[in-house]
Amino acid sequence: MGNKAKSAGLVGLGLVAGVALTVQVSAWAQKGEGSPLPLEELRQLADVYGLIKSDYVVPVEDKKLLSEAISGMVASLDPHSVYLDQKAYREMRESVQGKFVGVGIEVAAEDGYVKIVSPIEDSPAYRAGIKAGDLITRIDNTPVKGLSIDDAVKKMRGKPGTKVTLTIARRGDDRPWVVPVMREEIRVQSVKAKMVEPGYAWVRISQFQEATLDELASKTAALYKDNPGIKGLVLDLRNDPGGLLPGAIGVSTAFLPKEELIVSTKGQLPDSNASFYGRREFYAPRGADPLAKLPAELKTVPMVVLVNGGSASASEIVAGALQDYKRAIILGSQTFGKGSVQTLRPLSADTAIKLTTARYYTPKGRPIQATGIVPDLAVEETAEGDGLNALRVREADLQRHLTGENEKPDAKKARDEAEQRQKALAVLKNRQPLELGGKDDFQLAQALNHFKGLPVKTVKAEEQEAKEAASTEPKELPGADTKPPEIKGGKK
Repeated sequence: MGNKAKSAGLVGLGLVAGVALTVQVSAWAQKGEGSPLPLEELRQLADVYGLIKSDYVVPVEDKKLLSEAISGMVASLDPHSVYLDQKAYREMRESVQGKFVGVGIEVAAEDGYVKIVSPIEDSPAYRAGIKAGDLITRIDNTPVKGLSIDDAVKKMRGKPGTKVTLTIARRGDDRPWVVPVMREEIRVQSVKAKMVEPGYAWVRISQFQEATLDELASKTAALYKDNPGIKGLVLDLRNDPGGLLPGAIGVSTAFLPKEELIVSTKGQLPDSNASFYGRREFYAPRGADPLAKLPAELKTVPMVVLVNGGSASASEIVAGALQDYKRAIILGSQTFGKGSVQTLRPLSADTAIKLTTARYYTPKGRPIQATGIVPDLAVEETAEGDGLNALRVREADLQRHLTGENEKPDAKKARDEAEQRQKALAVLKNRQPLELGGKDDFQLAQALNHFKGLPVKTVKAEEQEAKEAASTEPKELPGADTKPPEIKGGKK
């Protein structure tokens, strides 16, 4: 047994050292300098490998052990660095093309469970009534506790027409909710556009994909053809989790003067320090220029950009650029704060690691990571409060998140957010997800009010109204027949 363990350990050491040497040579090539290998730690890793091979209760394949070791090492860095095996790599490529097979949810990890960040519009999960803030505790008969977020996602993926049963815990409900959901191919139309009122257009980008710029060009061109006198355009980036950087650069360029700086990155490697401008080489290096088909009016039409806690990554790049150049008013709530760059490093023909290599900065040098974009006009999701948005997890809430340069612990803010979540749970127990762009879309209505010069009901305005109401409370004097004074609201 001892010789067997030693032999397996030596084989493991050879494998690990070989992998480490390959990585080290790659790092030398990129950085121009090396550092000594941590041989003692590598020896311990090899010893653990050998012990598992020799002593574990059942035999374990070498491929599984090494794959899981790589996965754990990468996942320990931050929530967005991940090892992509064959299946995950294929699914990632499908996703950026705008299609994948699954139930249609955006998820994050919380307390060992899978938390719903947002159901994708018109997906099986959305139709089943799954809401932002729900926790998945079981997938089929498998407890989620202990699974990595990627393993949980893999279990929800599958072939079209097959069923997966999700056990959902919803705050405020005493019992878990078991819901069967049929998998289907999710084809995400990344751009929607319509006239919401005469003279006012609404353009929604749900995700930044390969086809986003073509869709934006064709749909805005159609709007202007049928409505040449558009007075205001609402760009809706709520619940947009991001996507491809060229799409974000292209969308920003569509509304800004040519060749403006859109975003910059800073990281450890020289090629991680870069600036991206509104030039074709950055948003469409191959093929025809999709922005050539855009209506010229997009450069000057008055704009409002809608954002919320589900607006992340590429959508934050767009909002930050338009805000820095004062091209648009940003309205809604603080964005997710995913301001880190993930670079795909292939390990083989069908596996890779997605590694965080830099941070994003707006044109004025503001960091996005863990802070996000703070709106110019803070407007909650509904007239009664921040709705489902109050239940969202933001980047700063994630374990092991990459610390933001401007990130500061704020105990009061954390308490306020906890109170908001409790209020939201009480109100939202049976509420259906908001239809973005619909007649009951409160934030959209406030954007239209801004265009028209009407009062906008912001969070600060509500706080001011409450203060004014408190300060003008009538005080009844003994024996006096007092009449309450008229209370006038502050600017909304």
